Amino acid sequence: MRRASWFFLAGLLVSLLSRSAPAQVDKIVIAAGSPEDQALSAISNEQDPQKKAAMYEDFLEKFSSNPQAVAYGNWQLAQTYQTAGDLGKALAYGDKALAASPRNLDILVSQTTMAQQLKDDGRVIAYATKGGEIYNTLDKQEKPAGMDDQDFANRMQDEKSAAKGSYEFLEAAAFNAIADEHDAKKRMDYIERFTPAFPNSRFQEQVASYTMMALAELRDTPRLIAYGEKTLATNPNSLPTLLLMANAYVDDPKPGSVNEAIRYAQKAIEVAKADAPDADSKRKMSAGVAHSTLGYALMKQNKTASAVGELKTASALLKGQDDQSYAVAMYRLGFAYAKLNKMTEAREVLSDVVKIPGPVQQPAQDLLAKVNAARAKEK
Repeated sequence: MRRASWFFLAGLLVSLLSRSAPAQVDKIVIAAGSPEDQALSAISNEQDPQKKAAMYEDFLEKFSSNPQAVAYGNWQLAQTYQTAGDLGKALAYGDKALAASPRNLDILVSQTTMAQQLKDDGRVIAYATKGGEIYNTLDKQEKPAGMDDQDFANRMQDEKSAAKGSYEFLEAAAFNAIADEHDAKKRMDYIERFTPAFPNSRFQEQVASYTMMALAELRDTPRLIAYGEKTLATNPNSLPTLLLMANAYVDDPKPGSVNEAIRYAQKAIEVAKADAPDADSKRKMSAGVAHSTLGYALMKQNKTASAVGELKTASALLKGQDDQSYAVAMYRLGFAYAKLNKMTEAREVLSDVVKIPGPVQQPAQDLLAKVNAARAKEK
């Protein structure tokens, strides 16, 4: 609410004091001393919210031919209904304000704030990305005839500086909408709108991680690999991307994919530096997942003895960190022991895995039953 109040005051000052100038960002301008200005002064003196709302409606009807008045009146009605808690009406009036002043970052921030309050991530993305696109046009203005180059450059810099706070708020709001969305298809839609609106975002690495996870869930391996390679071209040490690339390649049936999985897993292990004195739990867990994928890839190449060492390392790093990742690594280790005909070791490992609830539990029970049957035959 404080943010909304700030923009109310900022809009009031702009409307009463500003003079129009060619710019890419809309500003509401009400000429001082004009009939519109006089009407707004009367409205500002009214303390009753219902009467004030009615006065704004009259204001909109009276000055319907003035786009500045229409934008301002609708915006203030949006603020009024937001304060009253009627966010549906507030958004509707805010949309009318945007229709009259479509490149107004202050109104877009207000609309984004209300969409957040409604937990409507789709609207958050729509308003926020529109604001991002507007901000990114500030460097593309045409210099007015007769204006000095340096004066023009200074003006553009001033505009960007003034709009930076709004841009960063919209960027964070859009990122939070991405993080909040659990449907992979919707998340990818949000990401595809976020990326051009907020190039070189401060959330770039996190967005890349969400992208890779969404594409993995959608089983769109070609798109995942293409996106991952693009991400690593700009940030070759992105651990989340390296891990997801290794995981994508290890299950890709194309020739050479397992070798790629090994390459990415080894790179992830190198970047994580789990043995370093300053390695935190996140880095150790990342290294554990990488060792697990590497062991799985080695098994696919029939290098099972080598896989055992990787999977034992993975299990040690993941134990107590993440139950499901630990269960996967241990299941793979049990499978490797079984392939090597080390049934006692396989039984010991799998007996641990079957106690962990989750997607690996049933496959581990099935494999354990086969191991026990094989041991019974040996006796």
